Amino acid sequence: MEAATDFTMWALFARATITVKLVMIMLIAASVWCWAVIIDKIMQYRRARKEAATFDRAFWSGEPLDQLFDQIGANPKGQSQRIFAAGMIEWRRSHKQDGGLIAGAQARIDRSMDVAIAKEAANLQKGLPVLATVGSTAPFVGLFGTVWGIMNAFIEIAEAQNTNLAVVAPGIAEALLATGLGLLAAIPAVIFYNKLSADSDRVIAGYEAFADEFATILSRQLDS
Repeated sequence: MEAATDFTMWALFARATITVKLVMIMLIAASVWCWAVIIDKIMQYRRARKEAATFDRAFWSGEPLDQLFDQIGANPKGQSQRIFAAGMIEWRRSHKQDGGLIAGAQARIDRSMDVAIAKEAANLQKGLPVLATVGSTAPFVGLFGTVWGIMNAFIEIAEAQNTNLAVVAPGIAEALLATGLGLLAAIPAVIFYNKLSADSDRVIAGYEAFADEFATILSRQLDS
């Protein structure tokens, strides 16, 4: 009788059917996965903004671009640095041995930086589809567990031929726990998906703005 009136989370889980238990375990795992993605992305975007600000100061410090490129190398670690390096590598490749420029240099430089930006964007947005998927499906997975649990609860009530609330309540509580876990996984996933998507767009927009400014500088040199 004591076990039947125990409404702690563990007791509700222990009394649930195997199907509902699997649903709960799946939702808990999805929630943990989402929080791992959220924490990782918050830290990644913070590093990206810091790196972009540091490189931006170096870029506009007045130091010659060739000297700046020689300092960071062809395979730098920073995202902004990689975009800059992609443009500089193509800029140097576009020079002939006699010092002249190969035709179409500006278009190739732009494409090189666009490819670099696309790679950085893919890296920034990696993991966000997990949040979107959990946010949209977790409530329905939880609802499935609830429906299954309530169905079994009513079957047990019919077999016991007893509609007393003390008999009905434990089965309903076990079933509703699945919906609660589904919402617990979905709500943070949706909230942080929207926030992190906006943060990612702002970082990528910063890269695109830098690429446009850098391309303008190189264009002036090409025209001169």
